[in-house]
Amino acid sequence: MRGLLIAVSLLFAVASGGSVAGETPKRGGTLTYIIPAEAPPSLDGHREGTFATVQMVAPFYSVLMRVDPLNPSETTRFDCDLCTAIPTATDDGKTYTFKIRDGVKFHDGTSLTADDVAASWRHIIFPPPGVLSARQNYFSMVDSVEAPDATTVVFRLKFATSAFLPALADPFAFIYEKRLLDADPHWYETHIMGSGPFRPGEYEIGQSMSGTRDPNYYHAGLPYLDGFKALLAPKEAVRIAAIRSGRAAIEFRGFPPSARDALVSELGDAVTVQTSDWNCHDLVTPNASRKPFDDVRVRRALLLAIDQWGSSAALSKIAILQAVGGIVFPGSPMAATKQELQQLTGFWPDIEKSRAEARRLLKEAGAEGLTFELLVRNVDQPYKFGAVWLIDQWSKIGVHVSQKVLPTGPWFGAMRAADFAVVLESSCPVVVNPILDVQKYLPHELFVENYGYYKDPVAADIYDKMLHERDPAQQRVLMRAFEKQVVDVEAHEFPALWWNRIVVHRSYVKGWHISPSHFVNQDLATIWLDQ
Repeated sequence: MRGLLIAVSLLFAVASGGSVAGETPKRGGTLTYIIPAEAPPSLDGHREGTFATVQMVAPFYSVLMRVDPLNPSETTRFDCDLCTAIPTATDDGKTYTFKIRDGVKFHDGTSLTADDVAASWRHIIFPPPGVLSARQNYFSMVDSVEAPDATTVVFRLKFATSAFLPALADPFAFIYEKRLLDADPHWYETHIMGSGPFRPGEYEIGQSMSGTRDPNYYHAGLPYLDGFKALLAPKEAVRIAAIRSGRAAIEFRGFPPSARDALVSELGDAVTVQTSDWNCHDLVTPNASRKPFDDVRVRRALLLAIDQWGSSAALSKIAILQAVGGIVFPGSPMAATKQELQQLTGFWPDIEKSRAEARRLLKEAGAEGLTFELLVRNVDQPYKFGAVWLIDQWSKIGVHVSQKVLPTGPWFGAMRAADFAVVLESSCPVVVNPILDVQKYLPHELFVENYGYYKDPVAADIYDKMLHERDPAQQRVLMRAFEKQVVDVEAHEFPALWWNRIVVHRSYVKGWHISPSHFVNQDLATIWLDQ
């Protein structure tokens, strides 16, 4: 039933936004939109995992393949961007051969060839020393990426896996110019040179980014816009005021219910609302390299104190936090059922029993009256709201917590340096691809974007078997075993509430459709303005 409700919700969202069948897109105009963050740590999509990077610079880049921009809610439907067709695997599922479009040029006039595509993917999968790739671990199955000629790219896998092809639709997987990467593998951290629908305009660090239409864009007739301007605005009140006043037309990430209600009440038909379940959830991560969080009893106690079942309804009225779920997107067949979840630590149906066990564990571990600082990102929804909720929950078991709120860049820096006790972060995979999505729960040595700094060879072994497994039923069995190991047995990290995506935009914005991810469909090529 839940899957049906999700499908209906997404169908309504697509029907209520973007262009209606029969409408003819209009050309021209500049789209102004809001990004609810400070300046991203860098401009390099291969390095970063924050929406602030992809929403700012995706319009400048091409990718090999992508989620269908006109049907992004259909999470298993993919579309070629630079490729000419999505191939069928050969060699018993271990070889994928892509043909690359002719005539594509980077914005500096250089022709884009298969060498650039292969070099970009090698930069992601096999980064050189000293270069961080946020997606490197997604492609542990890849043995090599080759460009045998100017129009052919071949991915050779170590083993066949159903997780590989969807992973290639990652919207951060920008195609870079090989000669620039060869000269300096860090160049794209502070510079932009792509082949996307827009050419870069002015970048005011911490303020805005602009772009203008590329007349040589290879998708015929696109983009419709003359240009865009992205405004950075971490404060929710500023973003609401911008939509209300018409200074901006849309915020792609999502507003809380209160903002939606206020804007609809004030602006009526002048705004359109699109909604979707969101492939993101809050994630409480203790730093296992610090005492007392190296003790599983302390970690379990923190999870046991959180009343997810009893809090979700109230929180969903004021925040983008909504669904109770485990480590897999609740709309997926791979997700745990409610009955399966209630067997895990932190999901027991009796919260008083759960908190009594939490107090017992803290006493046993010598951690009664525990005090610590919670590292929080300086973004209202859901981080600040989630932090207030968690601190209140932990107070119920005698744990005293204060907040350390940092802007996006320093927040990532603190996590990467292990400079925190406990962090409220999030798991926000891009394309819904459950087997790869849960890599966030692998030890840091196997997945560099895991900040728990724990070791767990049992979890790693279960995951490896799941990645190799091609039978969906057996994959699900292994997923439940992996979930139990990381959440229940070891309590490494705590999947808190999943998010609800609400995008409110000016009704003249057409051609954009919501999806379960705020990372995909951000190149702006299909958007047009009905004004």
